Amino acid sequence: MRITATKAPAPPHDLGTSDAALMELGEALRAAGYHFTTITPATHERVNRRPACTQATDLRGVFGWSRPFGPGVLPARLVELMDAAGVMHRSGELCRSLVRFSSYDGEIFVHSAFPTTAPDSVFFGPDTQRMADAASAAVEGRTLPLRRAVDIGCGTAAGAITIAKLAPDAEVLAADINPAALRFARLNAVLADTSNVRPCHSDLLNDVDGAFDLIISNPPFMIDPGGRTYRDGGPHGHELPLAVVDAAAQRLDAGGTLVLFSGTGIIDGRDPFRDAAAHRLGGAGLDWSYREVDPDVYSEELDGPAYAYAERIALVVLTASRNGG
Repeated sequence: MRITATKAPAPPHDLGTSDAALMELGEALRAAGYHFTTITPATHERVNRRPACTQATDLRGVFGWSRPFGPGVLPARLVELMDAAGVMHRSGELCRSLVRFSSYDGEIFVHSAFPTTAPDSVFFGPDTQRMADAASAAVEGRTLPLRRAVDIGCGTAAGAITIAKLAPDAEVLAADINPAALRFARLNAVLADTSNVRPCHSDLLNDVDGAFDLIISNPPFMIDPGGRTYRDGGPHGHELPLAVVDAAAQRLDAGGTLVLFSGTGIIDGRDPFRDAAAHRLGGAGLDWSYREVDPDVYSEELDGPAYAYAERIALVVLTASRNGG
């Protein structure tokens, strides 16, 4: 395997040594033709259980599948960069990457390694891509100029970066309460060369000012007994998505749009998230629509007590707009 030096985007002057090394690692992978589509945790675990998949033998095995690897699998330069970035875990002769790199829309995104069990894990997967696709459609469907946008609970900032690429003159905030997410968001924005993305610490929109032309969000929406920050949407799964709806209703500018990608457990044919959202939006002065984009996901969750009363889990997109402008 040959890794050649490439000219990376100039990093911000205040980028620390470990972050600069992690960014260089991402650039080296991109130059080597690395591409990995991150899948759901259940599928990831199933594939990694195969006898031939116990250890990594290539870049995708190390940085996509999060498999342990032995000496000689990676070029020395990549090992040096992993050490400098602090993302190498050693256990005897075997090593493991503490980060993954995923591909989407021609870009490469760094995020947490599998399994994402830590409370501050930063997840990237099929839902990320669906959300970014919905954000892209919202930008392309606008008739008014996009001046200011925000991605609430940005994670890797995939949504914010998607918007920034389509609207390079807009200010795009990538808001999150997780320091690990903000670190990855910052690095991913540099890797994508989207200088108009500004990561910022904020609980919903409480710590940022002003109105927005576009608000997007893919907040945690699962009922998670483990209470993991990136996954837990509240006791019923939809408390945090509803908080995003409330925040957006207060901060959408005239002509502005909310695009909320979420999930919901369907109980006896009834969608409790839709019912609750309809109640919230009824007096908010917003036009809104709601649709299922996948009627049956995360079926393994139906075996646990959290979804004992659900007949299925669906993925949905809620769109709300304020007339005017």
